[in-house]
Amino acid sequence: MLRVQGLKAGYGSVPVLHGIDLQVDAAEAVAVVGANGAGKTALVRTLAGLMKASAGRVEKDGVDITAVPGHRRLEHGIAVVTENRNLFPELTVDDTLRLAERSGRRAPRKDARFSMQEVCGLFPLLLERQHSPVGLLSGGQQQMVAIARALLLQPDLLIMDELTTGLAPVIVREILAVLDTLRTRGMSILLVEQSIAIASEMTERAYVLSVGRVSHEVPRGGWPAVMADKTLIKAYLHG
Repeated sequence: MLRVQGLKAGYGSVPVLHGIDLQVDAAEAVAVVGANGAGKTALVRTLAGLMKASAGRVEKDGVDITAVPGHRRLEHGIAVVTENRNLFPELTVDDTLRLAERSGRRAPRKDARFSMQEVCGLFPLLLERQHSPVGLLSGGQQQMVAIARALLLQPDLLIMDELTTGLAPVIVREILAVLDTLRTRGMSILLVEQSIAIASEMTERAYVLSVGRVSHEVPRGGWPAVMADKTLIKAYLHG
């Protein structure tokens, strides 16, 4: 599925990522956790093709996509929900999703994983607000639109950056319920998240990022030990 080796990137001459290695297998949910400034957003931007890697390799299904620009990574089955969502505020919810649906039909996949009906079934609120401009929605509602848009692009790998930051608890629970549904449907997920509680709930294993490096790996089945290790949480996650 996704394999990252020795990935380095930065902002201009300022290095941020210092040789990241990670892997996400098919139908697997993996987290990248870390405190503010750990390099999480830079990692997402590099994996999305929005930031150029200075060294290392990104592979998707065995194909080197390190130099593939962001707008073409959909061709490799990757969709990204960025922290700022990158929605067009003047478009309605329906317009936003219809545009994504058309783009998803052009993706070189054999079958559609998600229909408009299925996506609206995951987020019933979108039907109620389908004629509302996205810019008038609450932050939680906009996050739902961003996730729905990503699913309509028909990815087999969904990358999400700080999915629940600043959202009301009731909205967070709704979004996490959708993620759980996606996991049961076999979607591969890379969840980049500051909250270790959410990461431990929604993923099988994780990489802990600190100052642009992987400082610790949480193996499959290893979350209980990590949650009990207050020294690790305090050292790397400021918990």
